[in-house]
Amino acid sequence: MRPRHPRRRRLGAVAASLVVLCTGQALNALPATAAPKAPAPTSVVLAAQDHAARAVAGSLAGSAWRARVRTAALTSDEVAVTALAGRAGGTLKSTLAAADRRIAAAKGLDAGVGPLLRLRLGDASMRTALAAGVTPWVAAATSDDGTATVTAYDSRGRTHALDARRVPAHPVYVVDIDGSKALAAGLDVLDEELARYGVDSAAPGAEQAPAGRSRESAAAAGFWTTRISAVELSDDEEPWAKGDAEIYTLVTGFGQDGKVRVDPVDMPYLDDDGTVYRPSQVLVNWSYYKYDLADAVMMEEDGSTNYRDLAKAIATALLTITDQGAYVPLVTAVLDAIPDDWWTDDPDYVDSWYTLARSDSGTRYGARGNGWMTVEPYFVQEF
Repeated sequence: MRPRHPRRRRLGAVAASLVVLCTGQALNALPATAAPKAPAPTSVVLAAQDHAARAVAGSLAGSAWRARVRTAALTSDEVAVTALAGRAGGTLKSTLAAADRRIAAAKGLDAGVGPLLRLRLGDASMRTALAAGVTPWVAAATSDDGTATVTAYDSRGRTHALDARRVPAHPVYVVDIDGSKALAAGLDVLDEELARYGVDSAAPGAEQAPAGRSRESAAAAGFWTTRISAVELSDDEEPWAKGDAEIYTLVTGFGQDGKVRVDPVDMPYLDDDGTVYRPSQVLVNWSYYKYDLADAVMMEEDGSTNYRDLAKAIATALLTITDQGAYVPLVTAVLDAIPDDWWTDDPDYVDSWYTLARSDSGTRYGARGNGWMTVEPYFVQEF
């Protein structure tokens, strides 16, 4: 996984359970061509980002506005470009606001989620050229690990084909989506939609015991959990303009009522591949489950995930599975439920952990080999 800037790096294909550079480098661009020859985006989200990138690039012809954006990009890792565009005049703000609405709708998010578009410098090595006054190009973040070229636009409306694997010497702004904001809103939608389809689900981050809990969790005025004490994801090379991604895990098993349930777990701290994180995060709340076994499927939100479609696909598959009096692994059912066209990158399947037990203590490696986590039993005492 390549570093995009010191604080954030986008994770590659790895992550949890059943639940983006140097002026001395050669310019990796082909000759500028007419704008209409740009490759067509492959999704509604990518099309909206591409349209926004063209609009931002065109707006940089104005020196005052260009200087304002430059200052923002040099002083912040990420710029809320739609809000900033309110000072630009003209039609830029309305263009970006319309793109935000299309993105939210395509992802199945409520309109109230607000602006999702953001702008960042493609790589830290571009700062020197940008600060020196070089007018940057603008590109939409790619969501495809296998892409060979990145299309960037200049202020004159021309396109530049850049090598996706080599950071260009010319500074490039990347128009991206606020992955943290999108994922938080998306997991709320996922939780609500699963419930609507009849699949029990706890809100992301919820750790309270449910009413009517059984077994020793009720008697002991608390409940047992499985806590992640350490986790690491594998290294993976990606395009420098790769869109930001967020990791989450879907934990699944049979609820106290014998019906399949899915509990999303947000993992916002997982920024870098090859780094060991020690979150002390609760992964499984065993008071929700009938059996002392559960599965975890780690996923990666890459930008175009439609959470309403995801919930429907998962619910359709899981509601056909009934409790036969013994635990049945559910990882395969969840993975089979995801539409085939999503496997290109959106959302990424990172890894899975089968049959996590309440008593598990130690390091568990994912079935796909993309990561590991060290878990331990942890009792949550009620006040």
